Amino acid sequence: MDILFLIIGFVFVILGIIGAFLPILPGPLTSWVGLLFLQMTKIIPLDYTFLGITLAIALLIWVLDYFIPAIGTKRFGGTKYGVYGTTIGLLVGLLSPIPFGMLLGAFFGAFFGELLYDKKDTNRALKASFGAFVGFLASATIKFSIATIYLILFFIKFWEYKSEFF
Repeated sequence: MDILFLIIGFVFVILGIIGAFLPILPGPLTSWVGLLFLQMTKIIPLDYTFLGITLAIALLIWVLDYFIPAIGTKRFGGTKYGVYGTTIGLLVGLLSPIPFGMLLGAFFGAFFGELLYDKKDTNRALKASFGAFVGFLASATIKFSIATIYLILFFIKFWEYKSEFF
């Protein structure tokens, strides 16, 4: 059972890293579930402080993830149309076969969303879409960093007790 929990935990940590770029998966929270599975093994002693701190960080990042792209859009003069366009563009970009589709989707989604708000002011729409793009990149970078740290923590904890697993 411990090996199964180890494998499931590892899969969740990897999914968390992937989730840093996919809007469908909450990256750090998914990685935290991987850490939880690792801690649920009988071999590794349950550490409530470790789990509590890592959960608090994952929850904080999860909440901030909803605000950072919007802050980027607003900071560069965007409206809620740009924020909605960014989200729709991310989803369309996710499904597209184009490399970097999500990045392009966020940019063009915000641009077209802003054009829906004001068809005449393309400069403002372009500026707002750049803000959405920067916000998405900032959010993805933060999520990727935390998910990678959780992967490293996973390996550190596993390495400490590796001889007892095999």
